Amino acid sequence: MKKILVVCDLSKKKIHDSIVGLKPWFEKHVSIEIVDLSKEKEIEKTGAEMAVVFGGDGAILSTCRKLGRNQIPIVGVHMGRFGFLAELMEKDVCVSLEKIFTGNYRIRKRTLLLCRLERAGKTINESMGINDAVISRSSLSRLISIKLNINGENVATYRADGLIVSTPLGSTAHSLSAGGPLLTPDLNAFIIVPICPHTLTNRPLVVSGDVKIELELLSQMSGTGFTVDGQVFTELEMGDKIKIERSDTEVQMIDTGTRTFYGVLREKLNWGGQPNYGRN
Repeated sequence: MKKILVVCDLSKKKIHDSIVGLKPWFEKHVSIEIVDLSKEKEIEKTGAEMAVVFGGDGAILSTCRKLGRNQIPIVGVHMGRFGFLAELMEKDVCVSLEKIFTGNYRIRKRTLLLCRLERAGKTINESMGINDAVISRSSLSRLISIKLNINGENVATYRADGLIVSTPLGSTAHSLSAGGPLLTPDLNAFIIVPICPHTLTNRPLVVSGDVKIELELLSQMSGTGFTVDGQVFTELEMGDKIKIERSDTEVQMIDTGTRTFYGVLREKLNWGGQPNYGRN
């Protein structure tokens, strides 16, 4: 019998009640281990064959990061608000999971960011990201200066509210709201997007996913931080360097064929919708 991780935030009543109701059904088909995201628990060494995540996109991002280098196939059940990453709907979950448990699915591999924060030449923090890595200020309204190097070459020094390095999967997240382009999630690329840059010529940049990116904070300002996937935050000091590259580990997203990237854009963002001219 397959061992499955059922990952959820049991502090949320709707999700708690759903898991309680589905537990007998799960136990008829597979062996399950329930992981409560509201509690700190190590899951990288799990022996499960796949993970089923109940919640929103944040729950999926958190699960992928907790899995670390042991990226087992993962599928989300949409119980949040936006649901870009979730493949399954709650009302169809049993029928959909029965197909998945019999092997009726494909795996879509997606890029993971490997981020290292260096201070005075020493690595003080390392984290993986699925969507993005962001330097931004969290308090004062003054601009910050960030130097960008790619493969050791000086590219630019930004004066801005911050800087985003995004994966293609994350192009519909923070990068999009800052004016970045949409990329299909199968591309091997990074998006570099300044947040409200002072210079109008500082535009979003798309680079190969094989490059090594280095960001250096040149400003001395309290409240400036580094955030991975909007969930892991570290306060920065002037001179800190953040080194970002593609991880040799990839996220494994389960694809049942029920959704496409363009379909999600049309559904969630009203992509290509016609203007409402109204009538005179």
